[in-house]
Amino acid sequence: MSSVPDGKKLVRSPSGLRMVPENGAFNSPFSLDEPQWVPDKECPRCMQCDTKFDFIRRKHHCRRCGRCFCDKCCSKKVALPRMCFVDPVRQCAECGLVSQKEVEFYDRQLKVLLGGGTFVVTLGTSDKSETMTCRLSNNHRYLFLDGESHFEVELSRISSMQILTDGTSPGGGSARPSGMLLHYKPMGSQDVQQLRLEAVEDKKVASFWLAAMHKAAKLLYEARDQ
Repeated sequence: MSSVPDGKKLVRSPSGLRMVPENGAFNSPFSLDEPQWVPDKECPRCMQCDTKFDFIRRKHHCRRCGRCFCDKCCSKKVALPRMCFVDPVRQCAECGLVSQKEVEFYDRQLKVLLGGGTFVVTLGTSDKSETMTCRLSNNHRYLFLDGESHFEVELSRISSMQILTDGTSPGGGSARPSGMLLHYKPMGSQDVQQLRLEAVEDKKVASFWLAAMHKAAKLLYEARDQ
């Protein structure tokens, strides 16, 4: 399934232009659906400052949460890649802050995940391990593991993810990521499989990859709970 090309199409919604997969089944697991807008008749006042709307004070909808605000409380346009908008869109202050943090993930951490890291990989309770490169697929839907063998883990089928650490970093800071423990269901199976990754060789690159994967997991769980 991962070999199927993911074509894109440009669609126009009330919120703006979006570049989305032609087949909705190939949406990124990090993506969020557009919210239902609060109907105009149900919001006579700004849902932040309580200003009453009139011919001068117009109402605006936040493209992320769908709530209704005055221009002062919903004036900034911020990039919203999780909803595939081509251009920055109007958002309330609270949503704008969240979206700005997510833009950092798309600009930095996502590139790290696509670049990959090298790990010693152990499948299940096996005594055998293999050195493999683990990276996120270009469509963000799979983890590719390549070594002497090759296999894939679909992100949507991951049930739990735990980042492993090895003590504290120099200076007494937070512990540096050293590995990852995944539980997932292989394609065509309902049995949960365990996958353990431990950093090897360039541990600095692997540590950055694991830290990025930790942030990716937060977005993944949020998208599932939408």
